[in-house]
Amino acid sequence: MVVVIDDEEDMCKILTKILNMDGYHVTSFTNPSLALDYIAKYQPDVVLTDIRMPERSGMDVLKAVKEQFPHMAVIIMTAYASIEGAIQAMKEGAFHYVTKPFHTEELIANIEKAIEVQEITRETVIFAEQIKRAHADVQLIGESLVMKEIKQLLEKIAPTDSSVLINGESGTGKEMAAKFIHKASFRCNGRFVPIDCACIPENLLESELFGYERGAFTGASQMKLGLIELAHGGTLFLDEIGEMPLQLQAKLLRVLQDHKIQRIGGLKQIHVDIRLLAATNRDLNSDIEEGRFRPDLFYRLNVINIRMPALRERPDDIPLLVSYFIARHGPRLHKPNVGIKPAAMELLNRYYWPGNVRELENVIERIIVLLDGEMIELEDVPADIRNGMAPRVGLPPAAPQKTIPVDYKEARVQFETDYLRELLERTGGSVSEAARISGVSRRNLYEKLEKLGIRPEEFKKGE
Repeated sequence: MVVVIDDEEDMCKILTKILNMDGYHVTSFTNPSLALDYIAKYQPDVVLTDIRMPERSGMDVLKAVKEQFPHMAVIIMTAYASIEGAIQAMKEGAFHYVTKPFHTEELIANIEKAIEVQEITRETVIFAEQIKRAHADVQLIGESLVMKEIKQLLEKIAPTDSSVLINGESGTGKEMAAKFIHKASFRCNGRFVPIDCACIPENLLESELFGYERGAFTGASQMKLGLIELAHGGTLFLDEIGEMPLQLQAKLLRVLQDHKIQRIGGLKQIHVDIRLLAATNRDLNSDIEEGRFRPDLFYRLNVINIRMPALRERPDDIPLLVSYFIARHGPRLHKPNVGIKPAAMELLNRYYWPGNVRELENVIERIIVLLDGEMIELEDVPADIRNGMAPRVGLPPAAPQKTIPVDYKEARVQFETDYLRELLERTGGSVSEAARISGVSRRNLYEKLEKLGIRPEEFKKGE
């Protein structure tokens, strides 16, 4: 949105027509005071103001705008005779100036550039806040032997620029490990830019990663920076990398090799300096065998491999995590003095936790929300945990004895079939809930169910 301010009504009409024809939403004013009220309310992208006006000058407008909105772009219009005033306006923070009579191409180019800078500034501010939050939340809770080893490994690799592939079940803290690496690296003052490849539709993922130029496709009304470009000087974290389409895998490989990107619809190559961290809960070796993942990209990502342990593999850390989540969520939910009885803790400690640390955190938050007093009792623990569903004994719940297939692929199919049938039984046939618990995207889960011949409707309650 562009606001035009000029005391000559004809000039306002001309500028409005020119900018409307180029696709801009324009509001014009001959009264600077009314314009400033409008700017304060709607915060346009660009203010285009004449410098010489009888009521309030363009310099007055510039100072008022910059005082309230330091990052808003103000372009000054001036006659040749008062160009010195325009130069002074630049010193006071004006984005640029154009001289009357102006060339339409020059005016449009300045406005386009101003909006581009605005977009970059906006996204920079947003990501600066994300950096603060990410740094504040980086805590790998656990004193078990396996977690101590993980922390030592992360500290050792953090100062390097090597790519890292983090494996592990959903909810084990793969993104937390990536944030830990970033915070302990030389890039800690740069951005940590995460993207979940499973949550973004295929047709949008490319534009999110690489950005696009204005007019690159229908709806691209202005230039957008991609997340790779925003991560310049910092760390890019690609979660669920196994969900990335093959076409994009090839483009990502080219970025890692050449350190350059090209926005969609753009012509120039843009240099990017990033460290890439990736994570997956899939078996990428199997995906390579089945043609769903590029082996050359895998080798490029898998310079250093880290496996985040499942919560059942580090049961000694459960009490620490419970205490941490109580301390974290209690005050936020206006219950700062929450405690937990030993019997309730023992029950949580014995549970299998198929959703790992994320599931544990969600359960603790739920308990606190519903808690009437200040002490978590046995009956406050959710019923499925109280009823002994999936008790933890160091391994998954015991299943009836079966003949173990000799062939590995056959064994894998048998395990996936048993796991998915048990998961759907537990969720009453809800694929959305099964996806949430397992950490597998709905799209991937539907593909697996179809491939294995499992029909979710068979598990609907009462059917």
